[in-house]
Amino acid sequence: MKNSTSKVIVITSGKGGVGKTTTSAAISAGLANMGYKTAVIDFDIGLRNLDLIMGCERRVVYDFVNVINGDANLTQALIKDKRIENLYILPASQTRDKDALSKEGVAKVIEELKKEFDFIVCDSPAGIEKGALMALYFADEAIVVTNPEVSSVRDSDRILGVLASKSKRAEDKESPIREHLLITRYSEPRVKRGEMLSVDDVLEILSVPLLGVIPESPAVLTSSNRGVPVTLDTESDARLAYEQAVKRLLGEKIPFDSSAKNWTQKIWDKLALFRSPA
Repeated sequence: MKNSTSKVIVITSGKGGVGKTTTSAAISAGLANMGYKTAVIDFDIGLRNLDLIMGCERRVVYDFVNVINGDANLTQALIKDKRIENLYILPASQTRDKDALSKEGVAKVIEELKKEFDFIVCDSPAGIEKGALMALYFADEAIVVTNPEVSSVRDSDRILGVLASKSKRAEDKESPIREHLLITRYSEPRVKRGEMLSVDDVLEILSVPLLGVIPESPAVLTSSNRGVPVTLDTESDARLAYEQAVKRLLGEKIPFDSSAKNWTQKIWDKLALFRSPA
C-alpha cells in the first residue's frame, strides 16, 4: 500500500440522475490508475448499477450483502477489474432491500478492506435513505455531486447537513468529513442562455471547496453504456475533467478557470475568517 492510513470516500448526491455512479467509477478508476489500490462498493442495494458502468456485470457471483451475512468472504465477492491492476469492485445485491445493511455488518467489511486498500470508494444511493446513510457513515471524505440546477443544488445543501451531523466522525466528535463539490453536466452555452446556474452561482450557495467541473457530454453516456469508466475513454471530452478532479483529491494544485478559482479562494477566505479567534 502507498499509504499507511486507508481513506474512505463517499460519492453522494441529494437527488438521482446527476452522474453519481458514473463519478464513482471514474474516481475509483482514476485513483487506481495512479497506483493506489482501490475498492469501490455499490451501496444501492436492490438497484445494482455500478457493475454495469464498470463493465463487470457478467462476473458477479457474490455481493456486498453476501459478505455482510457471512455467505461469502471478500476474496470471493470482490471483482478485479481486467483493465486496471489496482481496481476492485464490490457489487450490490439485486435481490435484497436496504434493510439488509446493518451498521455492524458494514463496519466489519470496511475495516477488513482497510487492511488491504489505499482507498475505499462508497457509491451511495441518492438522498438520505438507509443505504445512503450507511454509505456516508464511515466516510473520511465526501464528494458531493450536483448538477447546476436549483433543485439539485438545494438537495445537495441538505446532504451537506447530513454529512456534518450523521457520520461516525460527528458522533465521535472527531474532525469533520472533508467535503468536496463536483459539478456535473455543465454547459457554458446553456449558462449564457440562463438555462442553468453558473459555477459561481453554485459555489456561492453551497460554499464547499470545488473539486471539478465535468462538462455536459454525450460521451459520458456512451462510456457508461459500454461499461467503460470515463477516465479510460480516450474519446470522452469529460476524461480530462475527471482526471484533474482525482489529482485535486490527492492534493495536487490543478488550476481552475478564473471564475471558479476566484470563488474557491473566496470560500477559503470565508472559512479562515470563521475559524480565526475574535
